[in-house]
Amino acid sequence: MPSEPTLAPWHQGWHRQAQHLKSPNFGPRPGGVCIDLIVVHSISLPPGQYGGDAVQRLFTNRLDWDAHPYFQSIRGLEVSSHFFIRRDGALWQFVSCDERAWHAGASQYQGQSNCNDNSVGIELEGLEGETFEDAQYHALAQLCRDLAQHYPIAHVAGHEHIAPGRKLDPGPGFDWTHLQKLLDFPAQAFPER
Repeated sequence: MPSEPTLAPWHQGWHRQAQHLKSPNFGPRPGGVCIDLIVVHSISLPPGQYGGDAVQRLFTNRLDWDAHPYFQSIRGLEVSSHFFIRRDGALWQFVSCDERAWHAGASQYQGQSNCNDNSVGIELEGLEGETFEDAQYHALAQLCRDLAQHYPIAHVAGHEHIAPGRKLDPGPGFDWTHLQKLLDFPAQAFPER
C-alpha cells in the first residue's frame, strides 16, 4: 500500500507545523535580500511569567496595557517575531518568513545592518539569564533545520549578538553548545563564545 505523500514544511513562508496567528507588524523585505540569519530572542510577559497569552497579544496589537503594571512600560509597542516557542516546545508563527518581521530593531551582524531585512526572528518563552527547557531546544533545532532547507541560512545568533549593549537576550542561560550539537551546523554559523 503506497504511503501518503508528506507535505513540504513550508507554504508561502508559513511553517505547516506551527500554530498561525497573523501579526499586523511586518513589511516587505528589500528586493534581492538573502535570508541568511536566524536571530534567537527570549520573551515572557510579564517578565518571568509563563503560559499565558500576553506574548501572542503583544505581537497582534491586542495586549491590554492595563492588565499588569509592567505593560505600562511597553505601552504602544508594535513588534512581532516570525516564531514563538513555548516552554513545552509548542510552535507559533506570526509573520511569513518571506516577509520582514519587526523583531531586531537597530542591529548589525556579519557586516549586515538592519537585521530585520535578512533574518528570521525566533522568540523563546523565557527570561534572559535564566535557562530554557529541553523541549524548546529540540523545537528550535527542528525549526532551524527546516529553515536551512528552505532559505540560505548561514548564521544563528542571539539578539544580544546583533544589538550588543542594547539587548541581552537570550542571555547567559541559553546553551549555544547544546543547540550547535543538536543542529550539527558548522561552528562558524554561531557567534563566538
